[in-house]
Order: sequence, then C-alpha cells, then structure tokens
Amino acid sequence: MASIQKRGKKYAVVYTYEDSSGTKRQKWETFTTKREAAARKSQVEYEIDNGSFIPPSTITVKDFLKDFVDLYGAKRWGLSAFSGNTSLINNYINPLLGEYNVQDINRRVVDGFIQKLQKTTPVSTPFRRARTEFLPPCTIEKICKVMHCAFRQAVRWDMVAKNPFDDVLLPKKEKKRREIWTVEIIRKALDNCSDGKLFVAINLSFACSLRMGEITGLTWDCVHITDDDIARDDAYIIIDKELARVSQDAIQAIGEKDILFMFPRITKAKSTTRLVLKRPKTETSIRKVWLPKTLAYILRDWKQKQDKLKELMGEEYSDYNLVLALETGRPCEDRVIGNQFERLKKSAGLPDVVFHSLRHSSTTYKLKINHGDIKATQGDTGHAQATMVTEVYAHIIDEERKINAQKFETAFYANPDMRLVERQLQPPVEQPKPGLDLQQLLTQLQENPELASQLKSLLQAG
Repeated sequence: MASIQKRGKKYAVVYTYEDSSGTKRQKWETFTTKREAAARKSQVEYEIDNGSFIPPSTITVKDFLKDFVDLYGAKRWGLSAFSGNTSLINNYINPLLGEYNVQDINRRVVDGFIQKLQKTTPVSTPFRRARTEFLPPCTIEKICKVMHCAFRQAVRWDMVAKNPFDDVLLPKKEKKRREIWTVEIIRKALDNCSDGKLFVAINLSFACSLRMGEITGLTWDCVHITDDDIARDDAYIIIDKELARVSQDAIQAIGEKDILFMFPRITKAKSTTRLVLKRPKTETSIRKVWLPKTLAYILRDWKQKQDKLKELMGEEYSDYNLVLALETGRPCEDRVIGNQFERLKKSAGLPDVVFHSLRHSSTTYKLKINHGDIKATQGDTGHAQATMVTEVYAHIIDEERKINAQKFETAFYANPDMRLVERQLQPPVEQPKPGLDLQQLLTQLQENPELASQLKSLLQAG
C-alpha cells in the first residue's frame, strides 16, 4: 500500500505498482503539504483496491498523438479532415504541449494552453495566407475539438482517468453576421465581370448553391444541357465530386478509396500535397441540381469557347473534362477564382464579401421565391442538416416580419389616421347645452299642476 515520507519541507507519497509488462516498480509523488499527500495516498489505495488504478506513464503528448493519428485518425477521418487535423497538431499542439507527459495534462494546463493559443500567430502555407495577427477563436475551437477526441481515446486506452478537455473554457466568439450580396449587387458583379471562369463560377454558385470545390471539380459529363433538356426545362448538373488539395501523408495513411482521380504533378520536384478529385464529405452532398435556362445557355456558350481553345492549343492542352480549367486544361484551384473575385470587387466598387457568401445569397434568394420551402432548398445546397438552412430562413422571416409591420402601418393605421377612425366609430356623448330647455320645462309642468299654478302666479305678478 501507499505511505507518506517527509522530504525536507515537502511530502512524498510512495507506492508500488506493476507496469504494463508486469514488472513491479516504485513511484514517488511529491506534494507541498501533508494534506495534499494524504489525499493522494487515499486515492492511490482506493484505485488499487477497486482495480481502477492507472500505472504512471512517461509517454509524451507528441508520441501519444502520433499513435492517435495512426490508430484512430487513419480509420475515422477523410482526406480533408486528416490533412486539416494533422496540420493543427504539427503547427500548434506539438509546439506547445508536445513535450508534456500525457498524464500531466489537467484542466489547469489546458487553460494555460488555450491562453497561449490566443497569443499564437497563425501559420501561413504556400496555398493559404494567414489573415489575422493571432489565432481566431474558431481555430482554437478546432484545436480543442481534436484534443478532446484524442484524450477520449486516452481514457479508452486506460492512459488517463478522465478527459481534461471536457467542459473546456473556450475564448468567446464574436458572432458576426456574414454580409451577403443582394440580387442587385450580384447583377452588377456579373455586368462588370470580364473573366470567363469567374463569370461561370458566380452563376454556378448563386443559381445552383454550389461550394467552391464543387464548382472547380465539375466535369462536363455531369452537365446535361442538350436542346431537348432545355426545351423540357430539364437541364441539370450532377454534383458527385469536388476538387481538393490534400496532403501526401493523408493519402498514404488513408489510401485512395475516396480519390476518384489524382492529377499529375507539374514538376518533378517533391511536393507534400496533391491535387485530386474526390468524393464529397457527406452523402447529402451528392445531388442533382436543375439549371435555369439562361445558365444552361451560358454553359453551352462556355463549352464552345473551351472547345475552340482546345483546338488552338492542340497537344499543349491537358484535357481533364473540367468545366472550369486553366488555359492549359489544368485544374482551376479556388485561389485562382478567389484572386479574380478580389479584383472584381475592387474594380467594380462592390461590397467586400467572401466568394462563399454567394452560396448564402443563393439560399436566401431561393427561400424567398419558394416561400420558405426548406426541403427543396436543402436539396440544392446539399446541407446534411436542415438547421443550416433554417438559420438562413429565420433571418428571412425577420426581414419579412419587418415588412409586415410596414404594410400594417400603411393598410390599417395610416389611411385614415387611426385616431380619427376611433372618433368616427364611437358616437359622441351629448353634453347639456346652457340656457332654457323649453321641451323639458313643458313636460315638468304637465306632470306637476302645482308647479304650473306657481309659474302662472309669478307671471301675473310680474
């Protein structure tokens, strides 16, 4: 059993345990006060007696997370999630917590970790430039989510008794309402857009509610715009893949089961990422979206221009059957569209929004014109949860309720003014008029003969 030994001004709890190989070892744990040591002694004895004691371990967070990624992440994460989560581990978690012992991570350490993250500069990559001075709360939340999942496995693997990332105190997020373009602004953007790829991308995002990766990953075999399709109002596209840049480590760990096509590298230089066409993250993202006739004709015109370019380029054109492609036929990554979008906003004096907000505009506009048909809108957007659509719908309802109040004012209060209406509806109460009421006096004289005699006497005397 455990004992307490005084060591100078401190106290040590000494106990014997068996490690994972069955070897007996002795452990000394030092505490500042005897009270703390006594509490730990009781805890150790209780856990040993009921079989819940977890032997001390020297495994570091860095080594543990490597096992976590290999044993858990490779089986549960998709390519994009694997790339994103391992980047968070390598860029932010290991530099701050990597050398800690796993069993030394408690809630106090976690609070300190979050405080350090708030003062950490975001890491830029060749494909993503940091836009803030320090890590934003949403990134810190993602980091803590990864660590919560990791320590849940640590509990399951009997490495720690409880998860220190339970009920974590995250930085307060300022809920900013994402600005979106109105229909009028989108029309102005299209009128001022001189880049063909961006013009097609804006139309696909707004009319079809597509994500950027779905737009850049769209292939012509999924576009149905024949004369018969358009004549029957049955032109449509099939969304069954997306363009993504994923890490080579993710491909090696997970394999190519979600990859439909891997684009060859441009140079022979070693790269840590690959450009691929992959299956969407969720089943609901695979969908059929009908096209407005105008967009169908826009796509037909774009196809003709692309075919002429292929003929002009000849063997220099790498044909991957992509709707949006560079002049060489290579995939058009989201940063290419994003850069063109930024230039358009500046040249046309348009409000500053991100390209993804066009999808939000699309959801808003569709809910307005279909009178709140959430299911139909969700079918176009490919959201896994209807709540993503209802959040937009709630905003629209608020707008409509404001309009309702304005309409009510015009219809009920303003014409005519309600105060005049009230006076007209309520008949006025007759007030007694000053002076002699002859009719009333005649009635009283008829009912009272004595009063009539007195009045007659007064008149004769006068």
